[in-house]
Amino acid sequence: MTHDPDLTESSAQSATEQTVDVTIYHNPACGTSRNTLALIRNAGIEPTIIEYLSTPPTRSVLLELLERMKAGPRDVLREKGTPYAQLGLDSLTLSDDELIDAMLAHPILINRPIVVTPWGVKLCRPSEAVLEILPLPQKGPFTKEDGERVVDERGQRV
Repeated sequence: MTHDPDLTESSAQSATEQTVDVTIYHNPACGTSRNTLALIRNAGIEPTIIEYLSTPPTRSVLLELLERMKAGPRDVLREKGTPYAQLGLDSLTLSDDELIDAMLAHPILINRPIVVTPWGVKLCRPSEAVLEILPLPQKGPFTKEDGERVVDERGQRV
C-alpha cells in the first residue's frame, strides 16, 4: 500500500477548514470590515478578499451585488469620509445610474464590507450581520476590536 501525502494533507485540511466560496469587498482601514473578515475566519473560512478601493467592482458586478442584496445604490452609498457632499449626491433628482457612476469613479462611496456567500449577499454593518449569511458556524468565541463580545465559547451569538 502506498502513501499519498497530497491525499493525507488535503484530508487533514478538510477536517479543520472547509472550503466554502465566500468573498468580502474589504477595506483594511475600516474596523467594521476587519471585524467582519475576522468573523468569517472564525468560522474556519478563508474568503476571497477584494480590496475594493484598489480593485473596484465593474458596473456589472456592482449591479449584480445590488440585485442580490435587493438594494438600490442609495442603500450602499457611504457618506462619511467620502466626496458625497462635494459631489451633491444628496440630491434626490439623481438617477440610480448617476449614483452608480459616482460609486465607480470614487469607490470610497461604496459602503463596506459587502460579503457574498452561498446563503446570500449582505452589507455587513454591523459586522456581526455576516453571521446571518455564513454557511458554517463559528468555531469559538469572538470579540470585536472595540471589546464588544459577539460570539461565546460555544460559538453562539451573544
